[in-house]
Amino acid sequence: MQLENKVIAITGAGQGLGRSMAVYFAERGADIAIIDLNQEQMEETQKQVEAKGRKAAIFPCNVADEQQVVETFAAIPQQMGGLHGLINNAGIIRDGLMLKQRDGEISKMSMAQWQAVIDVNLTGVFLCAREAGEQMIKAGTEGCIINISSISRAGNMGQSNYSAAKSGVAAMTVTWAKELAKFNIRVGSIAPGFIETEMTASMKPEALEKLCSGIPLKRMGKPENIAHSAAFILENDYFTGRMIECDGGLRL
Repeated sequence: MQLENKVIAITGAGQGLGRSMAVYFAERGADIAIIDLNQEQMEETQKQVEAKGRKAAIFPCNVADEQQVVETFAAIPQQMGGLHGLINNAGIIRDGLMLKQRDGEISKMSMAQWQAVIDVNLTGVFLCAREAGEQMIKAGTEGCIINISSISRAGNMGQSNYSAAKSGVAAMTVTWAKELAKFNIRVGSIAPGFIETEMTASMKPEALEKLCSGIPLKRMGKPENIAHSAAFILENDYFTGRMIECDGGLRL
C-alpha cells in the first residue's frame, strides 16, 4: 500500500508515538484521522499534519466505549472519503505489583487498576480493529491494521495488567491476519522497547541512565523509529501476521 492519498486512522494520536506517526505518514502523502480524547493535543497534531500539506480530521473517542468506537469509524469514511489503515496505538498504564508487603501489611493490585488497562489496551484494540475492518470490507479496498504491542508482552515486573494486554494484542494480530486475508486486509504489530516520549522525559536522570545501561544500543529509541516501522508494514504488501520488535536489542 502506497501512502499517497490514503486515509490512516491513528488512536492515541494526540501526543507521543501517535503524533509522530501522524506527521511521518503525512510527509509520505497520507491524510490522517486523529483519534484521542484531549482536544488541545489533537488540534496540535492536526496543525502539524496540515503543515505537511495533508488533510487531518479530529475524532474525539474513548476507545474502550463500544458505541463511541462504532460511531467514530462510521464517520471517518464519510468525512475523509475512505479508510485504508488503522494504527491501534492508544494505551494507558496503571503499574503496580500484584501483591506487595510492607510493615506486615499486604496490598494488592486493585480491580480498577487491572480493568482500566485491559479496557483500553486490549478491548479498545479489538473494538477499533473490528470497526475499521468492517469499513474496509464495505469499501472493497486493500487495508492494513497495525497493533502497537510492547516489549513488556513477555512479562514485566509490576505490569501484570499491561503485560497481559500487550500479549493479547500480539496474539490477536496473528488471529486477525488469518481471518482478514481473504478481504485483502493485512494485520501486523510493533513491539517498541523504551522510546523517548513524554512519559520517559519525566523520569529522573539517574533512572534514565540505569535504564539505558541495560539496552545493548545504550540509548532509548525515538518516536520516528516506531513511525518508520509502521510505514514499512503499511507499504509492504507481503507483510502480515508478524511483529516488528523495535527495542534496541533489549530483552526484559
